[in-house]
Amino acid sequence: MSGKASTQKSRTSGKSSNREFAVITYCFIGLFLCTMGYFAYFQVVKSEDFINNSYNTRQESFADTVVRGKILASDGEVLAETKVDKEGNETREYPYDKMFSHIVGYSTEKYGRAGIESWANFNLLRSNENFLQKTVDEVTEEKSMGDNVVTTLNPLLQEISFRALGDYKGAVITMEPSTGKVLSVVSKPGFDPNTIEEDWDTIVKDEYGESVLVNRATQGLYPPGSTFKILTTLAYVREHPGDYEEYSYSCSGQIQEGNSKLKCFSGEVHGTVNLKQSFSESCNTSFANMGLNMDSDKFAKTCSDLLFNKDLPVEKMDSSKSSFVLNDSSSTSEVMESAIGQGQTLVTPLHMLMITSAVANDGVLMKPYVIDHTETCEGNTVKTYRPQSYGNIMTGEEAALLQEYMSEVVESGTGTKLKGMSYTAAGKTGSAEFGKIKGQSHAWFVGYAHREDKEDIAVAVIVEGAGIGSAYAVPIAKEVFDTYFRY
Repeated sequence: MSGKASTQKSRTSGKSSNREFAVITYCFIGLFLCTMGYFAYFQVVKSEDFINNSYNTRQESFADTVVRGKILASDGEVLAETKVDKEGNETREYPYDKMFSHIVGYSTEKYGRAGIESWANFNLLRSNENFLQKTVDEVTEEKSMGDNVVTTLNPLLQEISFRALGDYKGAVITMEPSTGKVLSVVSKPGFDPNTIEEDWDTIVKDEYGESVLVNRATQGLYPPGSTFKILTTLAYVREHPGDYEEYSYSCSGQIQEGNSKLKCFSGEVHGTVNLKQSFSESCNTSFANMGLNMDSDKFAKTCSDLLFNKDLPVEKMDSSKSSFVLNDSSSTSEVMESAIGQGQTLVTPLHMLMITSAVANDGVLMKPYVIDHTETCEGNTVKTYRPQSYGNIMTGEEAALLQEYMSEVVESGTGTKLKGMSYTAAGKTGSAEFGKIKGQSHAWFVGYAHREDKEDIAVAVIVEGAGIGSAYAVPIAKEVFDTYFRY
C-alpha cells in the first residue's frame, strides 16, 4: 500500500509541476504578445508623433537625405517649399509672406518649427519617391524629394480674411461644419516666415506686447462677451425644458441684485422680451436674470459638455483650453457676469467656431482638421485624412432651437448686415469688455451660412479693442461669406 501511495503522490506532484510550468509558459507568451503589440502600436499609430516630437534628435538626420517637401493649399497653390541652388544650399521659402504665417508656420535650424511645418514634420521629411528615382538618388548621392502636404486651406478665403481684418489685431477662422475642414486661419499681428531668423530677437523681445508668435485663432484666450449667450441659452433650456417658451423679462436697461448691478450695452432699454428676443437683441439684463435663476453646477455641466475646461479634439493643431469657473460658491456678481460671457470666462475663436459648427450641423461636432492628404513629389497620394466625428455635444432639437435664435439675430437683431444675401446666415454678435479702462471691448461674431449648392461654412471673428461686434466683426464675416458663395 505504501508503494502505491508513493507512486500516486509522485504522479500528483508531476501533474502539479506540469501545470505550474504551463502557467509560467502562458504568462511569458502573453507578455511577449503584449510587448509585440505595444511596439506595433507605436510603430503604426504613434510613429508620426514620436518623430515629430521636438525632443527627438533623429529629426535632423532625415534632412541629410531628404529635401523637405512642399506645403500646398487645397487648390495646389504652394504655401511653403524648399529651393536648392547649384551648390546644394537649401532655402525654405514662403510665397505668401505673413498671410499664412501662423497656420503654415516656419522651419528653421536655429529656432525649430511651428504650425504645419511642425505638425507635419514627419510627412515632409519622408520620401515616397518611386523606387527607380530613389535608386538614382542613392547612386548619384543626391537627396530624395520629401512628400508634399496638401492642406484644407482655401487661399482666396485666407486672403479675404487677412485683408478684411486690416490693421487690427485679432483673428478670423473658418471651417465646414459638416466635415471639420478648416478653410482659413488668420491671426494678426503676423510675422514673415521668410525672415524669421533675422527677426527673431525683435519678435521675442516683444517691446510692444504684441505676442506676434501666438496664433490668436487657436491659442488666443478672450472673454466671449455676448457670443457666450449661445451657451447660457442652452443651459437655461436644459434646466427649464417645460417652460422656457414662457420666459418673459422686463428690461429697464439695468438689473440690480443686492449690491451687484449690471447694465445693458450703452444702457439700452429693451422692454418686455421673451427668450428669443433676449437672444436676438442681446439683452444683458435678461441673461443676467437667467443666470440668477439657474443652478450654477448645472450651468457648468452644460459648458463642460461643450468642451470648456477640456482639451479640444482637434487634429494636428495647437490649441488653448477655454475656461469656465462658475460654481455654487460663486458670488452674485460672478453669476451675472458669467451669464453674459464676462467675468473669468475665457475662450478661443477656434472653440467658439466649433460650438457654432455643431449648432449648424444639428448638434454633431466634427473634429477640425487642416491636413487633407499627403502625396509624393510626383503627386501620388500617400495618406488621406478623413473627416472624424467627435459626437453630439447637444441634441438635434437643441441645435434646431439655437439655429432659430441665431437666424433671428440676422433677421431682426444685431446681425442684420447679413440679411438679404444670396445665402442664409445665422449667428451671434458680441462686445466683450476687457482691461481696466471702462468701455474697452473686443468685437466678436460667430455664425454660419447656408446655400443649397455648396457646403455650409462657419466663421469666428474677433477684432481686438474695436468695440461693437455688429459694427466691426459682422462686416468681416460678410466679406468671408460673400467670397465663399461667389466662387
